[in-house]
Amino acid sequence: MARPRIGTHSGTFHCDEALACALLRLLPEYREAEIVRSRDPSELSRCQVVVDVGGEYDPRSHRYDHHQRSFSESMASLWPGKPWKTRLSSAGLVYLHFGPRILAQLLGPQDDPAIVDAIYDQVYENFVEEVDAVDNGIAQWEGAAEPLYKVTTTLSARVARLNPRWNDPDGDAQARFHQAMELVRDEFLQRVDFYRHSWLPAGALVKAALARRFQVDPSGRVLELAEGGCPWKDHLFRLEAGLDPPRRLDFVLFPDQSGQWRVQCVPENPQSFRSRLPLPEAWRGLREAALSEASGIPGCVFAHATGFIGGHRTRQGALAMARAALALRPDPAPQ
Repeated sequence: MARPRIGTHSGTFHCDEALACALLRLLPEYREAEIVRSRDPSELSRCQVVVDVGGEYDPRSHRYDHHQRSFSESMASLWPGKPWKTRLSSAGLVYLHFGPRILAQLLGPQDDPAIVDAIYDQVYENFVEEVDAVDNGIAQWEGAAEPLYKVTTTLSARVARLNPRWNDPDGDAQARFHQAMELVRDEFLQRVDFYRHSWLPAGALVKAALARRFQVDPSGRVLELAEGGCPWKDHLFRLEAGLDPPRRLDFVLFPDQSGQWRVQCVPENPQSFRSRLPLPEAWRGLREAALSEASGIPGCVFAHATGFIGGHRTRQGALAMARAALALRPDPAPQ
């Protein structure tokens, strides 16, 4: 009997599709499922479930993408009575449709359905919603008096949850402390490795790119990186303050892993989900021919529904997308 297949996109992966796939593999029918990472429609058509790619949300055919312009669903809209209005990611969609069965399986048949329901709500509010919000570029506060969602997956919170439960007097605190040491050690070593071998070299790339910014576009507002995936935001904000003449950067161009190009908007600050100058509203959520027609730029690949990033088959096309957006705000005040 052939193994079932779970499809998700290729390229840089995010927490939402990783969690969506992990949740699905907790179910008996997908426990041994092959994870197919592809954007090829013919490959995805052979998958029993597809998450975070394909431009389709249809639970009847097990298609769980949230990137299409028409998608604006939340827990509240799809499950009347649930209070959460955060736009769902692929993780939230999988949890919405499969979470009750996953929890019932994990908790066991002896638990009252009301208990499963209560735990379902707690897991969404204190875990999955955070993943949904971050993937969709929703800031935690957005000017509200109260945060729009909870962040409970910090390192300190993860360590705290390793302590023996208050109602488990026989919990092995020593063993759990060793688990905590392993957790923080791995996190620390990963972070040191990242800063030494990824973040630090990226600073030199950003500095060199800033020196070439007027060669990319006469406005000086477009930064071109020769390599995609490098952590540029911290370096850009640090170096931008010393530019002469002073000039705000609005877009970053870089090639992706497939050889196509991305145009990403510079955020208001390194932690912000708000872009200084997002891609035009009329482009957002469109793909391929529809986006090329709306923008007047042939060869477009996609524009994210929030307008913070887009894709084109070529460097010149990505630059044309940036220039079209720049034309909407031709002379911003220097920072």
